[in-house]
Parts: sequence; structure tokens; C-alpha cells
Amino acid sequence: MGGCADMDDKPATRTAGPDSRALSLPEYLPYRLSVVSNKASGLIARAYQARFGLTIQEWRIIAVLGAGAALTAQGLCEATAMDKVTVSRAVRRLDTRGLVTRRPNPSDKRASDITLTGEGEAIYAEVAPLALQYEQAMVDELTRAERDQLMTLLAKLEARLDKGGLS
Repeated sequence: MGGCADMDDKPATRTAGPDSRALSLPEYLPYRLSVVSNKASGLIARAYQARFGLTIQEWRIIAVLGAGAALTAQGLCEATAMDKVTVSRAVRRLDTRGLVTRRPNPSDKRASDITLTGEGEAIYAEVAPLALQYEQAMVDELTRAERDQLMTLLAKLEARLDKGGLS
């Protein structure tokens, strides 16, 4: 039978001691986070793409702007953890579709304040409940305590990574 093997097909190879530990990709946290993120984003992205013609990056921008505050491209980069080029391209596509508007930022003439248009807000209002349904389906088998613990652990990891270096 062809296809990809499950991560559980082979036992993890680990040895004692922090310096002698072998890398086991299925147990390597950055890899596992990436796999889960890609699977979740891919599943949800198919629904956004089919129903609204949105990429993952465009949806993230709409979701952030859906909170109501105008943001600059730099603010969107920070809020979405996407790079400048990705944000710029996504904003350009959303602007072309009439889903966002850009106005000069009064305190920084080089920047623009980006907000959702009425059409962008309508898409947000329709997509946000769908996103919450997908999230609920993802965590259905977790208890409330497990969900809370997962969010706490993710927040700790993110805070650690926000500090910069890992050494």
C-alpha cells in the first residue's frame, strides 16, 4: 500500500542524556506544531477558498481586522506572524477585491491604516462563525481542562519565542 506512513509506525529513538539524544522527528516539538498547524490550516483553508475565494493569509488579515481596529501593514505583520511581503500581497489582493481600504496613517505618512470595507465585514461576519465551528470540531475530544491547559502551554511557548534567542 502506498502513501505516507503514520508518525506512530516506528518507535522513537531516544538515548539517555541531553547531548546524546537522537532526533526523533515525530517527537520533535517544532515539527509536531508545524504538522498540526498545517493540517488545521489546510482543512479550514479549503472551506474559505471554496466558499469565499480567500487564501489562508487573506483570511488571517480579515480575521485580525474584524476586531474593528485599523492597522498598518506592520501591525498586521505583528498580529498575524506573517512576513511583510506576504502581508503586502494579501492586502493588495483584498484591496483589489474591495474587501479592505487603505488610508494614510496620520502619525506616519509612509504607512497606511487598513480597515475592512462593508463587504469585508460581511465576509468576516459569515466566516468567523465557520472558523469557530472548525475550532470546536478540532477540540471536541479534549476536556475543558485540557483545552485550557493547551492554551496556557501555547501561550508559554509563544512568550518564550517572543523573547528572541533560545539559548
